[in-house]
Amino acid sequence: MKNIEIAGVFRDYAVILEIKGENVFRIRAYEKAAQVLEGLPGDIERYASEGTLTEIPGIGKDLSGKIKEFLKTGKIESFEELKKSLPEGLPELLSIPSVGPKTVKLLYERAGVKNINDLEKAIREHKLDGIAGIKEKTIENIAGGISVVKRVKERMPLPVAIQLADEFISPLKELPEVKNIVCAGSLRRHKETIRDIDILITSENPRRVMDTFVVLPGVKEIQSHGETKSSVRTAGGIQIDCRVVEEKSFGAALLYFTGSKNFNINIRQRAVKQGLKINEYGVFKGDKFVAGHTEKDIFKLLKLEYVEPELREDNGEIELAQKFSLPRLVESGDIQGDLHAHSTWSDGSNSIREMADAAEKKGYSYIAITDHSQSLRVARGLSISDLAVKKKEIDKINKNSKGFTVLYGTEADIGMNGDIDYPDEILRGFDIVVGAVHSGFRQSREQMTKRLIRACKNKFVNFIAHPTGRLWGSRDAYEFDFDEVLKAARDTNTHLEINSFPDRLDLNDLNCRKAKEAGVKLVINTDAHSTAHLGMISYGLMVARRGWLEAHDVINTFPLKELRKIIIKN
Repeated sequence: MKNIEIAGVFRDYAVILEIKGENVFRIRAYEKAAQVLEGLPGDIERYASEGTLTEIPGIGKDLSGKIKEFLKTGKIESFEELKKSLPEGLPELLSIPSVGPKTVKLLYERAGVKNINDLEKAIREHKLDGIAGIKEKTIENIAGGISVVKRVKERMPLPVAIQLADEFISPLKELPEVKNIVCAGSLRRHKETIRDIDILITSENPRRVMDTFVVLPGVKEIQSHGETKSSVRTAGGIQIDCRVVEEKSFGAALLYFTGSKNFNINIRQRAVKQGLKINEYGVFKGDKFVAGHTEKDIFKLLKLEYVEPELREDNGEIELAQKFSLPRLVESGDIQGDLHAHSTWSDGSNSIREMADAAEKKGYSYIAITDHSQSLRVARGLSISDLAVKKKEIDKINKNSKGFTVLYGTEADIGMNGDIDYPDEILRGFDIVVGAVHSGFRQSREQMTKRLIRACKNKFVNFIAHPTGRLWGSRDAYEFDFDEVLKAARDTNTHLEINSFPDRLDLNDLNCRKAKEAGVKLVINTDAHSTAHLGMISYGLMVARRGWLEAHDVINTFPLKELRKIIIKN
C-alpha cells in the first residue's frame, strides 16, 4: 500500500509551503489529504485504477493528479522542485515540538541552522542566545523537543509498522509457493512502537520466496540473502527479516519469534519441568518431535490455555493460563458504535449523514457526532446558535432511521482551570459530552491534575478524550497524577478514552490496565474526521487488548439502551 508514502509526501509538501509562508488554505489542503490517506482502509492504487480518487474526501482534481503521478513514477515533480527551494534538512525542524514555521525561518536566517544537527550544535555553542523572538525558555523547550524526535527515529508507531509490513506481505501472499504468511515479533503482539519487522512463511520453494522478497519495491538495502532467511532495510532504515520454515514447525517458530523474550523463557522453563525441550523447530521429548505444527498444539501439550499474542509479556498471563482463567479480550465484533467523531460542522470532511451511513455499514447501531466546541476556533468550533441547527439535522436523520441512532454530542474544551466550554444549560441537552484538553499542555503536574479532576466532576462530562494529550513524534504526554484522576473518574462515573487515531493511541496499554484495575470503564473511539477514519478503530482495539480489557470494560460494546444507563453520572 502506497497510502503512507503519499501521505508523507503531502505532509512534507505542507511543511515546506508553511516555512515559505504560502497560502494557508493550500497548506491545510495537503495536511487534510495526508490525514485522510493515513486513515484510508483501502489501497490507494485500487482507487486510482477504478478512477475513484476524487471520491475520497479531500482529494480533488489537483491532488488526484499528483497521486497518479506518484503511483506511476514514484515521485511528484512539482514537489521535487519545491524541495530544492530550501536546505534539505530544514523541513525536519518542524517535527520538533514547539518549533513552528516562523521559528524555522528565524533559525535559518539568523543562526544558519539547516538541520537538527546544526540546531543541536547552535544550542551547545549558545548561538541562539540573544536572537530576537527566541527566549531562554524557547531554547530549553527546543532542546527537549529534539530528544523526542530522536526517540521517534529509533522506533515507529504501530499503525505505521502495520502498513509497512503490509507492503511486503501483500506481494508475497500472491506467490503460489507461499502457503502460510504472518508477522511475528512485537508487531504481532501489537506493541505501541516497533523497531523492526519479522515475517514468517511456510513454503516448499523457499528460494523463490527469498529471491522475490529481496527485490520488493520497498527494499533500499539487502543485508543478507539466504536460502531460508533474508534481511533487508527500507529507505527509512527499518529492518525487515523474512524466514521460511517447515510446515510442521510453523507453530513453534511463530511462538518463538513472536516473543516476548521473558514470555519465551517462562514457557521453556515450564516445558523443562515436564521433561520437554522447546525451540523454534518444535517441542521434543528426547529426540522425538511431539508438537509444533500450531501454537495451540503447543499450549495444549503444556497444559495451558491459549495465550493471545497481545498478552505475551510475562505479566502474569502464564499463571492465569495454567488455571484456564485468562480474560476474554475485547474483539472488533463487540464494538456497537463510535462515541467520538467529527463532521463538516467543525473540522470533519464528511456530513453527519455520510458519517452515519458509514458507521451503519460497519455494523454499528450508533455514532456520536462530537464536533468541537466554540473556543476551538482553529477547528471551526460550534457557537451556541450553530448547535440548534445541528441538533435539528440530527433529529431529522434519526426520525428517518430504523435501528441506527446518531447521538448529539460535543468535544468540549476543558479550560485551564477545568471549566467546560459550554454553560450547563447547553451541556444538559447533549447525549454525549466529551471533555478534552487542547491547550495549556505545559501546566504543572498539580495544575493539570486539578484541571482534569474538575472536568471529571462536571455532571455532564461523560468521558475524557485522549486523556494524556500525547501526540506521537511531536508532543509528550502532559504531566499529571494519573492515579488521582482515576479515583475521580471512578467516583464520578467518568470514563476514559482510548483514542484510536494513529498519532495518539491514547490511553496506552499500561494505563488501560491501571484503569481496569481501578474500576474505571473505558471507551474505544476513532476521533474520526472522515468516513475513512472509522476503520482506525482496529488500532484502539489493539491497545485495549494489550491492556487486558474485556468487552464489559468498554462502554461502547453495550447496546444503546444500556449505554445510556451506564453513562449516567454519579
